[in-house]
Amino acid sequence: YLLIIPAGFFCGVLFLTLCDKLLPHEHMMSHEREGVKAKLSQNQLLMLAMTLHNIPEGLAVGVAFACAQHDIIPALILSIGIGIQNFPEGTAISLPMHQYGKSKFVAMMYGQFSGIIEIPSAILGYIFATTINNILPFALSFAAGAMLFVCVEDMIPEASCKNQIDIGAISCMCGFLVMMVLDIMLS
Repeated sequence: YLLIIPAGFFCGVLFLTLCDKLLPHEHMMSHEREGVKAKLSQNQLLMLAMTLHNIPEGLAVGVAFACAQHDIIPALILSIGIGIQNFPEGTAISLPMHQYGKSKFVAMMYGQFSGIIEIPSAILGYIFATTINNILPFALSFAAGAMLFVCVEDMIPEASCKNQIDIGAISCMCGFLVMMVLDIMLS
């Protein structure tokens, strides 16, 4: 694990760095657009972001089911939890689509389609976790690197736009501390 965990962390950071440079997106507070130039509306950018966000959620469900050898309950709880939080995500896509002229049905379908990517992602996560031995530490460290990149790249700067940088930095440190305590207590 001495090399697997740092390698996964680095790969997660590298993957999100590439996504940041290649995928079109807009920062919430500054409205600065980054990535490949595309004429996408804010609603389309939101749908792209939510769809991309759902890929790792599906991977997590697939890995959870692959790791559930005799007790499937934790994997079911994870998948139900992710399913429940998909309702507000779908609504966050559907409501702006409807507000800007899409019919209720079409707007609702956009919300559904953004979440449907979780199914093939879960299958892919399951296949990877069952066929490649010891992928879990790499996958978890990959996710940690990706999430840390998101925090440093987006969340902390967004907090500083409203002169709230102290709250953003303190929140990041508290989250890190809580996860370290949980890691020590549960391992």
